[in-house]
Amino acid sequence: MAILSSPIASPLGININTKLASSSSFPNLALFNLSSKPTNRISTIVHSSYRNGLTNEDKKALFEKYGLDPNQFPSQPSSSSPSLKVLGGKAKRKKLLSPKGMDVRPMMEVVKGSAFDILQAAGGCPASLRPGRWLDLYSGTGSVGIEAISRGCSEVHFVEMDPWVVSNVLQPNLECTGFLDVSVIHTVRVESFLECAEQFVVILFAGQDSAFDFISVTPPYTQVDYGILMDQISKSPIVGEDTFIVVEYPLRTDMLDSCGCLVKINDRRFGRTHLAIYGPEWAQKKRKK
Repeated sequence: MAILSSPIASPLGININTKLASSSSFPNLALFNLSSKPTNRISTIVHSSYRNGLTNEDKKALFEKYGLDPNQFPSQPSSSSPSLKVLGGKAKRKKLLSPKGMDVRPMMEVVKGSAFDILQAAGGCPASLRPGRWLDLYSGTGSVGIEAISRGCSEVHFVEMDPWVVSNVLQPNLECTGFLDVSVIHTVRVESFLECAEQFVVILFAGQDSAFDFISVTPPYTQVDYGILMDQISKSPIVGEDTFIVVEYPLRTDMLDSCGCLVKINDRRFGRTHLAIYGPEWAQKKRKK
């Protein structure tokens, strides 16, 4: 579920009824119904919204409902500071908020810049990304997805499980860059999102191609099993024959040479950080030429 101060209309014209939360379980939460009125713009889609914010008790109950440990999320996190920036595109040099003292580790700028350079070259347009949908898993600050919109992506889906990060960091970053209208926020575990991906894409894309054009995977290194995670992604309907996947992973992690129907087209090291990029075979052939 996503956190916004008020419901926002959606062009899909359908109702979302999820099992992630219910108004009876949390009195400050309201199930969100998408508007049936058509609109010409893409709006942020939310599963539910805060009325007046969560009390500490409700927030604790919410974490427990998701199977999360409330102690992992400080009740009063440190303030955010503008230590990140957009590297290229229409929002170039825009500063982004990044929380202090929390388990949110934005992709290093040198890694992010390299990833987008590779993707742009692989897509045949070194100056910008080819238009398409981007899925930003483990979004955190939203730095990667925002970079994608700035460089040409038409729509980005952010998946971030921490409600505080969404409402105090991710959403403000989208607002300050002017990208809120082309963004979709899912406040849910990545694993849960992938398990329900087929249902999500049917609702969100209304019968269109369910695959994303780009997927970024930047998880907390110590909290995921990359073998299990990449296997889950490779079998998901969100991956298509022409999808590109960007994976940031730590030293001494074995990454396969393929991810479903995709092949590894690049693998670079930046100190203790590695960057693997999977894509269609035609992109690999183009790179070799």
